Amino acid sequence: MKKSYQSLDDNSTNNMKQVIYRKLTSKIFYLGFILLLTFSTSISAQDGDPVAGKALFNTNCASCHKLDKKMTGPALRNVEARLAEDEGLDREWLYAWIRNSAGMIAAGDAYANKIYKEYNGTAMTAFPQLTDADLNNILAYTAEEPSTPPPPPNDPNVSESTNSGGVSNNIILGALAILFMLLAAGLFAVNKTLRRFADSKGVELAEASSRTPLWKAFLQNQFLLLVTAIFFLLSSAYFVYGYLSQVGVDQGYEPVQPIHYSHKIHAGDNGIDCKYCHSSARVSKHSGIPSLNVCMNCHKSIYEYNGETTAEYTKEFYDGEIQKLYKAVGWDDANQKYTGETQPVKWVRIHNLPDFAYFNHSQHVSVAGIECQTCHGPVEEMEIMYQHAPLTMGWCINCHRETEVNVKDNAYYEKIHEELSKKYGVEKLTAAQMGGLECGKCHY
Repeated sequence: MKKSYQSLDDNSTNNMKQVIYRKLTSKIFYLGFILLLTFSTSISAQDGDPVAGKALFNTNCASCHKLDKKMTGPALRNVEARLAEDEGLDREWLYAWIRNSAGMIAAGDAYANKIYKEYNGTAMTAFPQLTDADLNNILAYTAEEPSTPPPPPNDPNVSESTNSGGVSNNIILGALAILFMLLAAGLFAVNKTLRRFADSKGVELAEASSRTPLWKAFLQNQFLLLVTAIFFLLSSAYFVYGYLSQVGVDQGYEPVQPIHYSHKIHAGDNGIDCKYCHSSARVSKHSGIPSLNVCMNCHKSIYEYNGETTAEYTKEFYDGEIQKLYKAVGWDDANQKYTGETQPVKWVRIHNLPDFAYFNHSQHVSVAGIECQTCHGPVEEMEIMYQHAPLTMGWCINCHRETEVNVKDNAYYEKIHEELSKKYGVEKLTAAQMGGLECGKCHY
């Protein structure tokens, strides 16, 4: 009996142990499943779309930050990994910092105050509107490896066109030489044939010594001498007048500037208004040369060129010109501050008028509403700025004769417009009809 009770106790103990083990194992598996699910959820929540992050970065961050270069704020390439490794900060800290940096500084966060002092107390803009998904996308974009820029495109057309031009020129010259030789041979054959014909007919050819020279016959003809003299006098007067008329006319003048400035990139590709840089054209006689501080409004952040390049104007060329600008204004790009060591830039003036000619930019730009391209040509297409128009008096007069004055809603012109319209019998007046051809308007 004791044996049987003992065996029953052993069996029940074993069964209880098995039940406990099964429950414990199931709990472990269940707990592991929950942890795995939680971990995978957190991982998936932290995954971001770098493409969407790039758009968000450019919209919210790019004015103060670059990925690989310190600007108003620090460089942000691999910022999450760097903060985790160097400072032991996680993504939650980044969320809080981006959404309310001022609050973290005021709360005494050590690294927040460190970075605030490092950048001279420059406050970071708060972005409370950015969701976790937005921030994940931005961080995914910052975590991407830098892409290697493609090499500048080789332009085989340049060499090919040059070679083809040389080949075509050689072909033309060869054809002309062959034609000249055939013509000479034809004349020789005709001369020989005519001599044979004269011999067969018994015609005696006069010797060259017995004929009157052509120059002597010309000198003996007084009418031809008079006509020739008049022709040369008129031709000389025409060419002298044409030469003197071009004195001071520099149409097409294209000087090399100390710092290369591409109107094509700025006014064309980027669509910058001419009067953003030449602001005095609205209110002054002169359009003015923009101050370099105007350039630094953009180029404090734009330190390299990322647009299209050619064999002549490469990325390295444009980047070098930006460095010339930094040197002139005394900008330390590495430390993002001015050194105070400036250098004057000796710009070469392109459009010059004689001192006795008066021209007011504000009168034409603000009052008449004339576009800059009317006088300066398609500046948005010019890699190097040049003088498009001749700027002669005749050119200005023709413009005044053809340009109609806009008098609509202009009380200043109402009365004079009514009187002059009756005088000239027209509905619209030109600048010439309103006194635009008077000498005193343009000459002192």
